[in-house]
Amino acid sequence: MKILVIAAAVLALACGAAEAQGRRQPNDGAKPADNKPKVDEKAYKAALERIPEPKEKYDPWGGARPSEPAKKPK
Repeated sequence: MKILVIAAAVLALACGAAEAQGRRQPNDGAKPADNKPKVDEKAYKAALERIPEPKEKYDPWGGARPSEPAKKPK
C-alpha cells in the first residue's frame, strides 16, 4: 500500500511538470513591435567624420613591452 501511494505521488508530480511545460500564451498572429530606433545614415556618417584622426598609432601592448626593440651591443 505504501508503494502504491508513493508511485501515485511520483506520477502526479511528473504529470504536473509536463503540463506546465506544455502551456503557451495565446498568439494573435500579430508580429511583435519593432522597438529598434531608426538609424539616420547622414547623421551616422557625419558623426564618424567628426572623430579626429590620431597623430600616432595606438599600441595596445605599449605598457607590456618597450616601444622599440633593444639593440644588442657588438
